Amino acid sequence: MSEAEAFAGKVDAVSRDSHFTDDGKLAQPRDLAVPAPAQSPVESRAIFSGKLLPYVLLVPQLAISLVFFYWPAAQALWQSFLVQDAFGLSTEFVWFENYAELFTRPDYYHAVGVTFLFSGVVAFLSLSLALLLATMADRQIKAARVYRTLLIWPYAVAPAVASVLFIFMFQPGLGLFARALQASGLDWNPILNGAQALILVIIAAVWKQISYNFLFFLAGLQAIPKSVIEAAAIDGAKPWRRFWTVVFPLLSPTTFFLIVVNITYAFFDTLGIIDTATGGGPNKATETLVYKVFQDGRLGADLGGSAAQSVILMAIVITLTAIQFRYVERRVHY
Repeated sequence: MSEAEAFAGKVDAVSRDSHFTDDGKLAQPRDLAVPAPAQSPVESRAIFSGKLLPYVLLVPQLAISLVFFYWPAAQALWQSFLVQDAFGLSTEFVWFENYAELFTRPDYYHAVGVTFLFSGVVAFLSLSLALLLATMADRQIKAARVYRTLLIWPYAVAPAVASVLFIFMFQPGLGLFARALQASGLDWNPILNGAQALILVIIAAVWKQISYNFLFFLAGLQAIPKSVIEAAAIDGAKPWRRFWTVVFPLLSPTTFFLIVVNITYAFFDTLGIIDTATGGGPNKATETLVYKVFQDGRLGADLGGSAAQSVILMAIVITLTAIQFRYVERRVHY
C-alpha cells in the first residue's frame, strides 16, 4: 500500500468518527470519550488490621470501669453482709441483718423522703432554667458569645466552692441576700430553720447544674433546622405555640438524656454541697441518702449498715433509670 492510500484511509476514519461545527472546525470524535471508573461504595465501619487491636483499644476503658465502679460496687455488696467491731479486729457474716435493721429506723425513711424531694426539685428547676436560658441565648443578639461563656462558667466551679459562695450570700448576719430577705420581713435563718436550709442547698445545687444543662440544650436548639420553625411561622403559629409544638418535641432526645443525668446528679454528686453548707442539719433536715451513707460510715463507724445503704441507693437509681427508659423514652422523637 502506498503512502497516499494510507493517508486517504486515515482521513476516511476521521471523517466517520468526527463531525464539523458550524464555523467549519473539526469537532472531537464522538467515540473517544473515556468512561469514568466505577466508584466503590464507602465503607461505613472501621476496619482493623488485626483481630486483637479492637480488644486492646477497649482495655483502658474496661480497666477504669473495673477499678472505679465494679470493684467498689462488689466490695460494698460484700460489706453489707458483714458486721465489724468498733476497732475492725473481728468480722462476722450476718446475711441480711444490716438490711433488716436499716428498715426499722425512722431516720432512714426520713432521709429517703428528703432525697426524693430534693432530687425532684433540683432536676426540675435546673432543667427548666437551663432551657429558658438556652432559648434566650439562641437568639440573634449582640455579644451572644459573651453571654454563653458567662453561663458556662459555673460548671467549672467545684461543688464545695459553690456551696461556700451561697453560704456567704445567705448567711443570716452578713449575707447580701439574707439581709434583703430579712428587710422584706422574712425571718431568714437556715442555721436553725430546716426548711430554709433545704432551700439553700437546692439553690446551690441548681446553680451548679444549670451550666451543664445549658450546654446540651443550646446545642440541641442550634441543631434544629430553621426551615422547620419558619414553616410553622408561615402557617400562623405564634412563638409560644411554635416552641411547644415544634421546638420542644425536637429537643426530646436531649431532654430525656438530661433527665437521667440530673436525677443521678441530685442523688450522688450533691454530697459536697450538703456537707459544706449544712452538714445534713439542722436536725437532719438536709440529710439525703448519699450523705447518710457518708455520715454513718465516717462518724458512726457502721461500715456494714453504710454499705447496705449504698447498695439500696444504687438499686434505687438503677430502678429509676430503668423506669425512665421504659416509659419516658416512648415520648422521645429521634
